[in-house]
This record gives sequence, structure tokens and C-alpha cells, in this order.
Amino acid sequence: MRRLLSVALSFLLVFTATQPASADRGGQPLPGYTIANPPLAPATVGGRPTRVLQGVHSHAGYVIEVPPRWNGRLAMWAHGYRGTGKVLTVDTPSYGLRQQWLDEGYAWAASSYYSNAYDVRAGVTTTRELATLFGRLVQRPDKVFLAGVSMGGHVIARSLEQYPGFYAGALPMCGVVGDHELFDYFLSFHLAAQAVTGIRAHPFPADYQTAVVPRIRQALAGDDEQFRAVVAELSGGARPASDAAHVYWQDFLFGLVGASTSTNLAENPQLVASNLSTRYRPNSPVDVNGTVDRVRAANPVARATWALTEIPAVQGLPTAPVVSLHGIGDMFVPFKMEQHYRDDTARFGRTGLLVQRAIRTVDHCEFSPAEAGDAWRDLTTWVDRGKRPAGDDVRKTDDPRFGCRFSDRTATGGTRALFPAC
Repeated sequence: MRRLLSVALSFLLVFTATQPASADRGGQPLPGYTIANPPLAPATVGGRPTRVLQGVHSHAGYVIEVPPRWNGRLAMWAHGYRGTGKVLTVDTPSYGLRQQWLDEGYAWAASSYYSNAYDVRAGVTTTRELATLFGRLVQRPDKVFLAGVSMGGHVIARSLEQYPGFYAGALPMCGVVGDHELFDYFLSFHLAAQAVTGIRAHPFPADYQTAVVPRIRQALAGDDEQFRAVVAELSGGARPASDAAHVYWQDFLFGLVGASTSTNLAENPQLVASNLSTRYRPNSPVDVNGTVDRVRAANPVARATWALTEIPAVQGLPTAPVVSLHGIGDMFVPFKMEQHYRDDTARFGRTGLLVQRAIRTVDHCEFSPAEAGDAWRDLTTWVDRGKRPAGDDVRKTDDPRFGCRFSDRTATGGTRALFPAC
């Protein structure tokens, strides 16, 4: 029955996929936006310069780079959250991947997307349309891969479901592969703090950040043991350096949520957030589950739909091999995202297409070139030879050595010192 449902869902997604634009090439940004895409200097491969193409397509800025000896393959880079500004920019691939791809013979391309804010739909469609444009400007690639970070991970996970068969493999890093659950987590962080302290403030008042949050934080200053443990569970379970990660992230997380009257989903993702099914642990000394405010999604249609919206669902139906990297102490896009994605893929019998690797870092998207580069090589070898690479069991976070296996032991700086030596 599970297999039949999986096939049915795949069939549905194929025939409801948003197709790349053909009539309107979108040579200008959408009203209200401007594009900043300064000339990118070509890289050097084997003593020869690359070919760089830049322009506007599908209302988005883009960069394409092709090495002197192209292997016929294309890597698409999906950038993360940009904020709500109106200037569109294009990222070059991070962690040394740009040069690695070129040295290996891969071309790469990246889109600014046609909008900012939390607009995954923009990322999914413009990335796909840019890959099609590459075929017209250069040559149709033999295989197309995806790689990206943060919100770009959400773009990647949904792209694999939106366009089954188009992408050959994917490398999401620090990705929002748990879709709506990210915003549930932000909501629960605040509601759990209110329940533990007894300071209720939902719906969030206009002065929530200036008047209420300081009171909550003052109340927690004396004893936040239960709250820390609740947040650890919400973000992925007890794991190495979770206390240090809490200290590192708490200021930021307390500043994330507040009153908003916007009905624009991309600008106000709180509209899809809910904690109706969330179970908080530990549940003592304060009975959080019995006292916490339960919140329904303000936009239940957007939360329930399978359509490609600004914040779309990820069903757990990857259609190509995926190698996913995530910092275990990341509490902005928490490690819990990987557990959600693993559970989703298990529901449809797709875990064979998913390899996940835990990295011992706390900052968001904090990876070394070796960590990203090794994952990329393992992904492409998997695609080419069919040998699934090794990964971590993301459910076994309480092992003191969790995250050691794939972390770069030569990497220094950043937050790596917060972890005991492996």
C-alpha cells in the first residue's frame, strides 16, 4: 500500500509541476526589484580562463560559468534566505565548490531568483528555467545536479519532487528540508518560553520584542534548565554541545518572532506555523504540554496544500540521490530538519536515496571545503557507479561521538572548539 501511494504521489507531482516559462523570458526584474549582478572575473583551469555568461532571465539575475574542457555536466547552485530587501543578487558557490567543479570539468549556474523573502517557489522555478537556458546558450547538459544552502535546501528538496527525472543528484547543506516544521520550531521556542515562565503573550502584541521578551528572558535568567532541555529536544534531541549551542543561539532566536499583519506568505512565514501536534519534553517541573498555548496555522490552506507555494511542503519523495550535510549545533535551521526529512522519506520507502552527514559545528552553514568537497565527490560517485556512500543515523544524537565521522578534524576556528575532541 505504501508503494502504491508513493507511485500515485509521484504521478500527481509530475503532472502538476510548474513548467518553465517559454513565452515570457523575463528579461527585466519584477516591478519594485532591481538586480545587482556585477561582472564575475573568470576562474582559471589548467592555465586557461573559464567562460562566464551573465544576464537576466525569468526576472532573475544569473551567472553561468563553463570550464575550458567541459565534461557535459551542470551544477546548479541554490542560495539561501536573502531577507525582504528589493535588490536581487547572485551567489557564487561556497566552500571552494566553484573551483572544484570547474577543475573537475563541471559547468555551474546560479540564479538570484525573481524575488527575495522566503520564496521557495521562486527558487524552484528560476533554477529550473536557468538550467533550460543553459541548454540554449551553451549546450544541453548530460546531467544536472543541485547544491545549495539553508533556504536553498528547501528549494532543492522540493525541486527533486517538482521535476522528477530532471536532476541527477543533490547536495543540500544546512537545508530547510523539513519545510513548515522550521516555522513551527520558531513558534514553539517562544511559546515554550512563555509556558515555562508563565508570561503569556500570544497572539504576539505589537510590543512583544520590546516589552515582553525582556521579561521572559529575565524570568529565565534564574533557572532555564527545563527550557534549555525543551529547546534541545525541539531542535534535534540531546547531542554533543547542545548547551553551548543554546547559549550561542538564544539571543538570535528570541529576536525572530513578533507581531506581523502581513498576509504575504513569503514575508510572513508565521502564517503556516502551528504547534497543535507538538509534544514538549521534558514536561516537568512545568507541565508545558498542558499549559502551552496551542496555535493553529493562520493560513491553513497554505500549510495543507501540495501546490508549489512560497513555502511548499516537502513530501519525502526524492527522485535522485541526495547527500545532505548539517551542523548538529545549528539552532537557526536546526538539526531536527534532517530528522523530519528522514522520517518523510521513510514513510514512502525512499531512504535508499538519502545519505545524511552530521557535522560538529554550531553556526549556521559552517562547513569546511573538505566536508563539502568530500560530500560532492561521494554524491557524483554514487550517481555514476550506483554505490551508496556512508552516512550518519540522524536519530542517534545522544552518542558522545555523534558528528565525528564526517567532520573535518583539520578544520579550526568558528565554533568547532565548542565540541570535545573526537
